[in-house]
Amino acid sequence: MSSLKEIRNRIKSISSTRKITSAMKMVSAAKLKKAQRAIENSIPYVSKLCSIVDNFITSLDSDQLPVLSEERDVKRVAIIVVSSNSSLCGAFNSNIFKAFNEVYRNYSNEKKQMVIYPIGKKIAESIDRAGIKRETCSIDTVHDLDYAEIFAFGEQLMADFIEKRIDKVVFIYNHFKSAGVQEVKQETLLPFSSKSVQCETDLEANIDYIIEPNKAELIQELLPKVIKLELFSGLQDSLAAEHAARTTAMQIATDNADDLVQNLKLNYNKLRQASITNEIITIIGGAEAIK
Repeated sequence: MSSLKEIRNRIKSISSTRKITSAMKMVSAAKLKKAQRAIENSIPYVSKLCSIVDNFITSLDSDQLPVLSEERDVKRVAIIVVSSNSSLCGAFNSNIFKAFNEVYRNYSNEKKQMVIYPIGKKIAESIDRAGIKRETCSIDTVHDLDYAEIFAFGEQLMADFIEKRIDKVVFIYNHFKSAGVQEVKQETLLPFSSKSVQCETDLEANIDYIIEPNKAELIQELLPKVIKLELFSGLQDSLAAEHAARTTAMQIATDNADDLVQNLKLNYNKLRQASITNEIITIIGGAEAIK
């Protein structure tokens, strides 16, 4: 049985840990609100723009379709996979690696060549441990997102697709569904298709727009922007999901610490009471012996 001193030390240690987890929960909750506002502001814009572009593409003749929406035989696939830079966020990173591993295994079975771009230290480390070759991505984290970097990375992907160095771009990230729920999403950035990205499906998507100079030229201008915005929006989404996952994980850790401290205090009081009772019995026994 543990001594009173050992139990006191454990209570002190767990209480100190609880202060840390509680502080981390509050910090993550504050960051979550900011990230949530960002995606709430950007996603409707991206969705509407995607809807308009898709409406234009579906109305074009086959010989007018943009190169970025060209469906072709897939030989080489680029996989963008996003994680956090740090841990203490529950199953956030492990779920991403499981999804990536499944996609990687499927393409390996199909004998496809793959170019892997990890964003975030945790997924990069997991890929290295698995012995999988990866490329260095110019975007190393979803924190402090720089649209200029994302713009350059998107331009690189589109250039590789146009030059047929890659035939498909798959984007894997955690989607912020609610403060307590995050789900792994897998989207196809290239070739562009409304089936693989977040496009509006309401009646406004079928409006017959009057366009000048013509649809083909407008699509050539808008489609690269849509693809880069989809990438930017997905990274924002992953950041919000990370903060939500960490808030939940730290809340659970704080609650567990409270339960542990309560149980330890109960054991401490029982052990202390038993010790006092033994001392009283010893004193009474000594007094009776003297008599």
